[in-house]
Amino acid sequence: MSLPIYPKYKSSGMEWLGNVPEHWKVRSLKHVVSTPITDGPHETPVFSDVGIPFVSAEAVAGGKIDFSKIRAHISLEDHHRYSAKYSPKRHDIYMVKSGATTGVTAIVDTDIEFNIWSPLAAIRCDHEIAHPLYILNFLRSRNFQEAVTLNWSFGTQQNIGMGVLGNLSVVLPPLEEQFAIATFLRFETAKIDALISEQEKLITLLAEKRQTTISHAVTKGLNPDVPMKDSGVEWLGEVPEHWRAARLKLLFEDVKAGPFGSALTKDMYVSSGYRVYGQEQVIPADFSIGDYYINQEKFDELQQYSIRPNDILISCVGTFGRIAIVPVGVEPGVINPRLIRIRVVGSVLPQYLTTVLRSSVVFEQFSLFSRGGTMDVISIGTLSEIIVTVPPNDEQRNIIAFLNAENSRVDELSAEALRGIALLKERRSALISAAVTGKIDVRQAVQQEQITIQEAA
Repeated sequence: MSLPIYPKYKSSGMEWLGNVPEHWKVRSLKHVVSTPITDGPHETPVFSDVGIPFVSAEAVAGGKIDFSKIRAHISLEDHHRYSAKYSPKRHDIYMVKSGATTGVTAIVDTDIEFNIWSPLAAIRCDHEIAHPLYILNFLRSRNFQEAVTLNWSFGTQQNIGMGVLGNLSVVLPPLEEQFAIATFLRFETAKIDALISEQEKLITLLAEKRQTTISHAVTKGLNPDVPMKDSGVEWLGEVPEHWRAARLKLLFEDVKAGPFGSALTKDMYVSSGYRVYGQEQVIPADFSIGDYYINQEKFDELQQYSIRPNDILISCVGTFGRIAIVPVGVEPGVINPRLIRIRVVGSVLPQYLTTVLRSSVVFEQFSLFSRGGTMDVISIGTLSEIIVTVPPNDEQRNIIAFLNAENSRVDELSAEALRGIALLKERRSALISAAVTGKIDVRQAVQQEQITIQEAA
């Protein structure tokens, strides 16, 4: 889309904003609001599962409030008490003013009752001079976000004070022009968002295909003509006739959870010696990173927790399904309390078992065993009862090779989709910034869009 520029520009007086159309005005944010910029209560309320929704930073994203991500609910009594300071209203704009997502914005597009917590700054536009959707897009622009970043302060976390926020500048076209810009961006960003959604759906479908392919390979094999037999396990159904189904405990040569309690604590760590391995290495499957070590004496004491090549390490706390195989050439060391180490018998290859453990076949069993409990913690007892299929070693190798090839293709397609999403987001961001800072003139484009809609109707 090729769009014209304005005939004349002037300096905004701010480096982060640059030149703006000559007839636009530059104002402080505090001068385009109908009430002073405020925030929610600074006290921690009593949370409950029902009541008035209580919105904080995690629910603010993508220009909207995601009520599925609210922290909790508060009582009607607290809601009325907090509303004496601020009561949400349709078209209010929220900006996260502290924490990792400082600067992220959203607009209120509902009339339901809710309240907000202190990390959110509430901005209520004076509708006679500022269109809320235009202001929302200006606050989302790269230019304004740069200004927010330049004005961060740091305590325990990054934040921007409401007084500082109110003094940041916005540019104001005439109100009718603000409406045209907001309309243009609504149409154009909706098109981009639809393309992003399609790419996200593709990534989801590819992930599902990956799991389906893995689950089929490790339960039915690669030969569709092989004779089948009943596995004796209801949820597993038939498996190749020459395969066996076994509980994991029968495949363990040795299994060990990391040392607990006072056996290994961070005050025992030294600058060099024997490595202490944990989730830091297992989650990214990178054994070259990390700087936790113990000395020779402590290593000798913890020998039962030591690792060697081809050991399978499983993250057992908070990260279901994160598994890695210890590579050849790894530094000697021990596991920490957040890992379980498995050594398998010769009838099963570590690479094959790792593939099975990452599959939905195992995930579903963990879900079953964890009913009424939590899947955030994996115990050796639960792990031992998992049932897996065991083909002969040569078929295990063939399955691994097949899945490596299939996963590479899926990874390539997923990476391509992610690159597409990144480019689309960049395009959306550039378009918003160009429109709200007057680098492009969208008025004619909006008129044409409206004519097209009318003709289509």
